[in-house]
This record gives sequence, structure tokens and C-alpha cells, in this order.
Amino acid sequence: MDPNAIKEELRLFQSTLLQDGLKELLNENKFVDCTLKVGDRSFPCHRLIMAACSPYFREIFFTEDGKEVENTKEVVLDDVNPSILDMIIQYLYSAEIDLTDDNVQDIIAVANRFQIPSVFTVCVNYLQKKLSMGNCLAIFRMGLVISCPRLAVAARNYIADRFEFLYKEEEFLQLAAHELFAIIGGDSLNVEKEELVFEAVMSWVRHDKERIKVLKDAFNCIRFRLLPEKYFKDRVETDEIIKADPELQKTIQVVRDAFKGKLPEKSKKEGEEGAGKEGGEDEDSLFPGFLNDNRRHGMYARDFIVMINDTAAVAYDVGENECFLVAMSEQVPRNHVSLASQKNQLYIIGGLFVDEDNKDVPLQCYFYLLDPLTSDWVALPPMPSPRCLFSIGESDNLLFAVAGKDLQTNESLDTVMCYDVEKMKWIETKKLPLKIHGHAVVSHKGMVYCIGGKTDDNKALNKMFAYNHKQSEWRELAAMKTPRAMFGAVVHNGKILVAGGVNEDGLTASFFCHFVFCFICCFVTCFCVLCPFFCHFVSSHCSDFWFLSCCVSFLSHLCHFMFCLICVSFG
Repeated sequence: MDPNAIKEELRLFQSTLLQDGLKELLNENKFVDCTLKVGDRSFPCHRLIMAACSPYFREIFFTEDGKEVENTKEVVLDDVNPSILDMIIQYLYSAEIDLTDDNVQDIIAVANRFQIPSVFTVCVNYLQKKLSMGNCLAIFRMGLVISCPRLAVAARNYIADRFEFLYKEEEFLQLAAHELFAIIGGDSLNVEKEELVFEAVMSWVRHDKERIKVLKDAFNCIRFRLLPEKYFKDRVETDEIIKADPELQKTIQVVRDAFKGKLPEKSKKEGEEGAGKEGGEDEDSLFPGFLNDNRRHGMYARDFIVMINDTAAVAYDVGENECFLVAMSEQVPRNHVSLASQKNQLYIIGGLFVDEDNKDVPLQCYFYLLDPLTSDWVALPPMPSPRCLFSIGESDNLLFAVAGKDLQTNESLDTVMCYDVEKMKWIETKKLPLKIHGHAVVSHKGMVYCIGGKTDDNKALNKMFAYNHKQSEWRELAAMKTPRAMFGAVVHNGKILVAGGVNEDGLTASFFCHFVFCFICCFVTCFCVLCPFFCHFVSSHCSDFWFLSCCVSFLSHLCHFMFCLICVSFG
């Protein structure tokens, strides 16, 4: 047997024996020589145990030379929740504690105050594992307050990775200046454009006008040289807050000069002086932060086409002609519907799934969001109306599941279910003018377009409808030349492109283009082979986005699904 394994086994055996013995002594009130008093509650314990687990109590019970301090049989503790203290004492004797989202912050605060590293570390581990979009900002601030770099850095990195989704949150606007600068100052910020950092800072400043005083410091976290020069002139130079501050105007002038290639003279001289020194910094590192032109983490984005079935999700790199495993997807039902949103979020909804354990509602319409950093599918609230052969569109922060077939009655639907991404709730919205399934849905500039499909009498349609959610109105547009269902559709340069599918005559290879602004449909070309069932509307052996990959190879990059987070995780 491995000697190290023997040592570990002996250590665990002795630790367990000692832990059980200490717990037994406490429960039987044996050798108890101290009481911790909180309000009207008293907690018996052993000074030796408390001193061994906490430097705070060691100083109370013993002097520096190891002698016992007199009159320490009762220690009064103020401003402590007695229930929390009881849980901590029980942990010291049993190594067992019931951490929850409701009590972990109180426990870590008490552990930090009384310098109990074992409890503190357990809480930090718990909080790190529980990091989410809803609590990451609070955990980041807590990590700074309790001076825990490990927790603060973990939360900051989590925020930096998801900055594009968090900077509009109310809690983000409540950040203190030093907290904001710690998040946006580094290279690890996952943003594709520096414009977003500028807008986040200005929103933060406008939330509290007192913050104008620290805007100059905030400018050192914005990399103005990464902004398009037109954006800088139109949005930065014309901002009323910036125009009103003479000090900020000096900064703006330096950036103007930098755009013209005129960098500060003093920085160049300092760079030359430091260049000959051992370990001297590069010239760029001597510039003020607002002249930093190092690209952020999210600016190394690559475009991928993501193909998904009920086994795995695979990303195809068009430029390199390579495939990467994105995530395993055993929990994803067959014949689901996928959507890559404008915010680079990948959703999966629906499919054919029967929950045999749920006798009351066996048919389910599950809903998942891909977390590209962990390669996990995150469960979202399921759609309350189980269906298949539908399609999804989006407008702002709303997703629309349009029509389809009811999984219980097997009849076509005209209902449209709307999911609010921010509120995480489903509601029913304006119905489609007719009941269909096997259609296509695309989105463009806030409008949702429903194209083609089949009725219950198996008749293929050439109709096209546009939905304006603000007006809660479906409007019929120019029809396609050829009726079709089970086909592919994408938006490219303001045009809706439709290809393949089936109709009453069988497979169709025609390819049509719809001009969104003039509402005209025209014939484009035919495929050299018949190619129906390009999309995720059909059997699970087809990859969901295979039609899109065909379009890319045939029409020179018709559609890209930007998954920069996935790209980063592949290195």
C-alpha cells in the first residue's frame, strides 16, 4: 500500500476520533471551563478548543507567554446573532454546518470578526460555488468589506466575464468608485467594444451627480484610443457633463491629439529614461490610463456556427474550418428550437419530451440557456404551453415562441408565448392570424417575422406576417412565390433569405429573398440538389444550425452567430 495513503488514512481516522470525542464532551458538559454569553443566551465550551480555532479567543484566554488570563470563565459578546454563534460553535466540535443562501453572509461576518479561519474558508468556498448573475455584485462588495481577496477576485472575474449583461443592473449603479474601477480597469473585461465601458461609466455618473467629482479618475479606466474616432467626436466630446468640466476637457484634448498620432512628450522622455533600466516598463505603460490601447479580453472575438442535437453542442469555426465541443447536452430534448440572441446568448426551448414521473403534466416544454464559461445548460422557467414545430424570434429583451403544434392535442396553434428575459416570466401575447406549424421566424430591428408553414390539412403556405410588439399587431406582408414548410430562413443586410423546404409537390430547392423595407419577394436561385429539413424543425439526427452552415458556404457568410465567450473558453 502507498505510504502516503497509509498516512492519510491514519490522519483521517485520528481526526474523526478526536472530533467525535470533543463533540461528546460538549454534549455531556464534561471539562467545560468557559461560557460565551450573548444577550440572555449562554454557550458552554472549552477554552482550549476556542483558542486552538481562533486567534481572537486565544488572546482572550491566554497571554503572550502562554499563561491563562484570569476571570475568563464567562465571555460576553455584543452585537452577535446567538443562532449564528451556536452554529459556529457546533461546527468547531463536529465539522458540520448547514450553510444556506440566507445565513452564509451572517456566518462569514461572525467568522471574520472572531478570526475563525475554518468557518471563514467554508463560507468562501460556498459563496464561490454560488456565484450567479443575481448575487455576484453583492459578493464582490462583501469580499472587499471583509478583506478577502480570494472572494473579491473570484466575484470580480465573474462580473468581468458577464459585464455586458450586468452594467445596466440597479446594483451596478450602486457601486462605490473604487469598486467600479476595480471591475472596469483591467484587460480581463469581456466586452467587444470600448463604447460599452464609456456608456457604463456615464450611466453610473448620472445615477448620482456627486460622482462627477471622480469622473476624471474614471476616465483612466476607459481606453479612449479603442473607441472609433467618429464615436469619440459624436458621443464623448458632445456629452454635457464632459463639456462642462475644464479638467476633463484637457483630457479630451490629449485624446484628440493621440488620434492624430501625437502622444504626450513627457511620457516619451520618461519611457526613454526607463528603457535603459533593468526591468524598465514599456513606453505605453507610462501613459495615463485613458491612453491605454491594449485590447480587452472580449475584443479577441471569433465567429462560430453552433450545431446542437440531443447529444452535444458543437461550434464550427468558419475561418479555420475546425469544430470544437461546446457542451454536452443529454438533457436537451429532441426536435427542440434554438435561438442565438443579439446579446450572444444561446437559448434552447421545447422539443419532444415526456416526463413519465409527472403523472399530472407529463408533457414538458423545457427551456435552457447556455453558460459558455462553464459549458453548462442553465434551466430557465419552462414554457407553460408545451408545443413542437414552432419557432422563436426576439425583440429587445423579449423572446417570442410563435405557433407550432400542441403536444397534447397534436393540433396547430396560433398562440404566441412571450418570455421576458429580465423578469424571467412567460405571458401570452397577440395571436397569429392563423394556426400553423413548421414555419420559420426571424427577427430584424425589433420586428418579428413569421414565414410559411403548414396548416392541419397539410397545406403549405406562402404567407408572411410581421409582428410589432409595441403596437401588439400582426401585419401581413408580400407573400413568397413558392409555398413551403420545414425550411431555413436568415436575415442578411436587411433582407430575409428563404431556402429549401417542402410543399404539396414534395421537396423544393428554390431560394427566395424578401426585401424588408420595400416588402417585395423575389426569386434568387435554386440549389443544385434538393435540400429540405435544414433547420431544427425536424428529426433530431439533423444538427440544428446545419442550414446556416450551408448558407455560409454557399452565400459567403450570410449569417454569423457571435459567441465570443465560447471562443475565449477554447483559447
